[in-house]
Amino acid sequence: MRHRRSVLGALLAASLAAAGVVVSAGAEEATAATGYLRTSGNKIVDSAGNTVRLTGINWFGMETDNKTFHGLWSNRTWKQQLDQMAQLGYNTLRVPFSNDALKPDAKAGGVNDYVNPDLVGLSPLQILDKVVGYAGEKGMRVILDRHRPTSAGQSALWYTATVPESTWIEDWKALARRYAGNPTVIGADLHNEPHAEGTNPNATGACWGCGDTARDWRLAAERAGNAILSVQPDWLIFVEGVSCPSGGLSNVWDNDPSNDEDCGWWGGNLSKAGQFPVRLNVPNRLVYSPHEYATSVYRQKWFDAPDYPANMPAIWDKYWGYLYKNNVAPIMMGEFGSTLADPKDKVWLENLMAYTGTGVNGMSFTYWSWNPNSGDTGGIVGDDWTTVNQAKQSILQPYLIPPAGGPTTTSATTTTVTDSPPPGACKAAWKLDNSWQGGFQGSLTVTNTGTSAVSPWKVVFTLPPGATLVNGWNGTFSQSGRTVTVVAPSYNPTLPPGGSVVIGFTANGPSGAPSGVTLGGAACGA
Repeated sequence: MRHRRSVLGALLAASLAAAGVVVSAGAEEATAATGYLRTSGNKIVDSAGNTVRLTGINWFGMETDNKTFHGLWSNRTWKQQLDQMAQLGYNTLRVPFSNDALKPDAKAGGVNDYVNPDLVGLSPLQILDKVVGYAGEKGMRVILDRHRPTSAGQSALWYTATVPESTWIEDWKALARRYAGNPTVIGADLHNEPHAEGTNPNATGACWGCGDTARDWRLAAERAGNAILSVQPDWLIFVEGVSCPSGGLSNVWDNDPSNDEDCGWWGGNLSKAGQFPVRLNVPNRLVYSPHEYATSVYRQKWFDAPDYPANMPAIWDKYWGYLYKNNVAPIMMGEFGSTLADPKDKVWLENLMAYTGTGVNGMSFTYWSWNPNSGDTGGIVGDDWTTVNQAKQSILQPYLIPPAGGPTTTSATTTTVTDSPPPGACKAAWKLDNSWQGGFQGSLTVTNTGTSAVSPWKVVFTLPPGATLVNGWNGTFSQSGRTVTVVAPSYNPTLPPGGSVVIGFTANGPSGAPSGVTLGGAACGA
């Protein structure tokens, strides 16, 4: 994603807009994927051979001057953001970074030390370590995306004068070694959006299959992919497309018909991958990862075709879908998104999701983006880094397969489960995380002090007088008057004896502690 889509320094919204409560995660239940992933035809499978569909989200910032995740400046902890992603049904996190963030002296900026005291003094890589660790606990997978050579901006080629190919490859090998043995990190998206530059016949941008080792992205992907697999053979290698196979500009960017060729989005054109496939030394590791965007990014000619949107499946087939339909390799759309400001964009997104297919056998994807400060697309959450854009989420929801357990989770001993613990066998603790004129945010920790597990757990509480729920995370929320009911998310349904669950929520109105807290019908003491 070009960072016209990254409006830096976004401020916390002065007040929260009223919004609907968070809906439950996707309809299809997930099973905990075991071990590292590999490919089988057009499927991604786990170590037990079960088909895995990656339905994820991009959380950017590590590729910018901040060198770490955006939104850490907000009044939410980094864990609360991951909690909400998982609760909404995103089972994979794509993490854009630049090589600047990997330097030994790199400093993370834009971190709210009061909200995230556990990140104080950490390097960008150390913060990434913590995010990877917690994502793994939630059963999420992580894809690392080399988004930019430097934080200054993207590049058409995988190297620049200051970041040569050797640095690109060595940095990738270092990351592969860093996360070796941790199946939360499943692979490398080698370089973001290789694209055309110059004008035919004097092209200087990334080409596919042209044979010029200085420009042929397919050959570069082989060199980097095989270098990574030489130190970490368990990773998947995600390879994006180019914009124009020749590497020159077309009417996509300059509207000059004399330069026309079969061009598409930056990183989105894999039309030559069938003829010139990426060849890796380790079999069953290649995933093709196109990007696809709507009119909020650029008004491609096909959006104005008289048969729109019926024309779109054939266009997707041509650029990348044929690889999936012909069982050549899996497809994982690394980026796609829209503001939905143009009515055509809603139609585009609905049709694109339908094209990927439903259920676990559909194509994988990571939506752009979690961040609200993406200038071209906006985000799943609003400027408060909390409120869900329900128009977008509702379109994606039927295709999301939520995380289920961690990738290294072992089966627990079978226990007798009761509907609720004995009366009084729970306790509740309230923490006010933040308040402002007209609203507040906090977390309610409920502990099962009984002798039996509660599954699925359900917490009910009453908001303080004058307060109205805006949204919440770590559960499915419903509201009647001031009474809020939270039902366990599918990825964490059981609360064992001695276990605690943390429920976060944002509300409009005067701040105060919730009252009348119950767990499974039993009243909780302080």
